[in-house]
Amino acid sequence: VCVILVDMDQGAMKKISSMFSTLQEKRRSSSDPGVYPAAAPPVGRSHTGQLFFEYLLVVSLRKKRNEEDYEPHITYQFPKREVMERLQREEEEKCMKAAHLFCFPEGINWAPLTEYRSETFSFVLTEVDGSRRNGYCRRLLPAGCGARVPEAYCIISRMACFGLFSKIFDEVEKRRQISKAMIYPFMQSLREAPLPSPGNTVSISSFIPDAGTEIISLTRPAESWLEHVDFRTLFRCLNDDEVLMVFAATVMERQIIFISEELSTLSQVLHAVAALLYPFVWQHTFISIVPTVLIDVCAAPTPYLLGVQKNLLEQLTDHSDVSLTLTPYSLNMSESLLPAKLKEELLSRLSARKHHASTEELNRLVSEAFLSVFVRSVGHFSQHVRRSASSRRFHKKSFLKAVEHRSHLNFVKLFIQTQMFDLFIQEEEAQPNPNGQYLAEIQLFENLESEGLFKLSL
Repeated sequence: VCVILVDMDQGAMKKISSMFSTLQEKRRSSSDPGVYPAAAPPVGRSHTGQLFFEYLLVVSLRKKRNEEDYEPHITYQFPKREVMERLQREEEEKCMKAAHLFCFPEGINWAPLTEYRSETFSFVLTEVDGSRRNGYCRRLLPAGCGARVPEAYCIISRMACFGLFSKIFDEVEKRRQISKAMIYPFMQSLREAPLPSPGNTVSISSFIPDAGTEIISLTRPAESWLEHVDFRTLFRCLNDDEVLMVFAATVMERQIIFISEELSTLSQVLHAVAALLYPFVWQHTFISIVPTVLIDVCAAPTPYLLGVQKNLLEQLTDHSDVSLTLTPYSLNMSESLLPAKLKEELLSRLSARKHHASTEELNRLVSEAFLSVFVRSVGHFSQHVRRSASSRRFHKKSFLKAVEHRSHLNFVKLFIQTQMFDLFIQEEEAQPNPNGQYLAEIQLFENLESEGLFKLSL
């Protein structure tokens, strides 16, 4: 993975911050619950009564008439469009067209292949009202002999849980090798199954010829904000210092582009980077895999997290108004932004990860390490959200005065100007304890420290 930081004019940053604050004020005063930021990555928040998935699509490539280029089209869909209401069909048609772009983001230039290593990746579809759907895609060669073009299996879901859907794809692929007809009863059983809460398991019964009835267990991770994340790929692609550089740039809401040949690497790295921000949420453009037709988004003046395939790098540099800085080894940002002692402690905690640790163990260690940065620097925020008459208000001046360590102050002053902190505080002002999990983590850190079990070097 190569990381690109895009230089953005500070005047533009101030205008963006002002525009965002205006938008959030409208959101707070609006009775319409559908006013949300334009784009944000999934953070694993579940919804009551939510289905496992909304659609399963098989997207194939076919040649355009009288041309050599290919175009994607849906060859299978579950549930069928015929069972939808007319208005629902029209709305979902837009979703299907978008899914085409992300299943084959490279565009239309394909050549038949005899060998193709299957890959699994994910993307996010953001609605006009800010609501999100997660797309999970597995591409592989269809059954047959000779040269042929890949096809994609795509699941659209409101739930963000990459590992769980990877396992579902394994089951879909197993049935596909027997007959496409075997996919339908399995997906029907899955659609009818109750979505388990984080940390719980649901069992699905499925019949396979010559094998009998199988019981498939699907478990959601206990930490809901880590459902969509596997930090292993991030630390395989970048060393610890480089991860800190990316973290610092993301915290300061810069423009960041990740370059890789593999779609699965791009999607896993971008979702991992977004998860480092917990309990805060990236509020700007987030496209884990940028399709060729959307490559102009890299020239946007606003902050973004983008994943771009390596073969599109030349198109990036074609934008003369974009100043690109390739920074695989430039660590100046983390050096200057992160307080030295916090950085030292962060690197120490990251170095404790074990080579053979499970995904859950690694995710917990990494998330706690980066969470400690926010606990130590801004974890006292709740003491400065006070009730005044019928409303709750955040008192910025008293909050800044209460920063415990002067070495943290510059970082805190910069961070509280970001949109992710702004929205976080507005949620705290709008309702008591909307970020209860974070407050519980703060309390846990304080308890461990008071018992001498945990101590940050300050």
